[in-house]
Amino acid sequence: MEYNLVQTIAIYALPVIFAITLHEAAHGYVARYFGDATADRLGRISLNPIRHIDLVGTLIVPLVILATSKLFGGAGILFGWAKPVPVDFGALRNPKRDMLWVAAAGPAANLVMAFGWAVVLKVAVSLPVAGYAVPMSVMAEAGITVNVVLMVLNLLPILPLDGGRIAVSLLPDRLALNYARLEPLGFPILLVLLFTNVLAVVLNPMVRVSLGLIETLFQL
Repeated sequence: MEYNLVQTIAIYALPVIFAITLHEAAHGYVARYFGDATADRLGRISLNPIRHIDLVGTLIVPLVILATSKLFGGAGILFGWAKPVPVDFGALRNPKRDMLWVAAAGPAANLVMAFGWAVVLKVAVSLPVAGYAVPMSVMAEAGITVNVVLMVLNLLPILPLDGGRIAVSLLPDRLALNYARLEPLGFPILLVLLFTNVLAVVLNPMVRVSLGLIETLFQL
């Protein structure tokens, strides 16, 4: 079934808000667990999406991508970002080791949410085709996709993405220091990869495999 832009925004709004809010809150929660209370002091360990929404990254960029895909066809990658949760890695009890767990918390939250939406979809498809069954199933499919895309995207080993932090944590000290110095180049690199469609080429196979595994696991 084809949906217009307004309907598409309505379908994706709730999954996207949940995806970014819990992703960022998870970083702050795990950072606090390992000794850094920065995010807690600033009120960023919160389920209030307003505390995490970035006007450009959370709203404008995804809307532009959705509108472009509707006008010109093609799926593309629903790219966006929230306000990063502030983490003082030096305040962690073991900064280099604990950085891995703080970084991994965001993608892990997205994986858990993808599983949660899969349960919603499983319930929705078992209901009679009437009432809330169809909108539930469509939103659940969007929720699975959004969270899988965010998980896979954030696991790319490019700073300042979570995968880059994980790489810094795992690399030997000298290599980790040299790699960390590349962080200012990370966001421009991501934008170039996005607008040249290289990002979609890299991510789409991993997204398809992840979605296939979830479909198999939940027998969807």
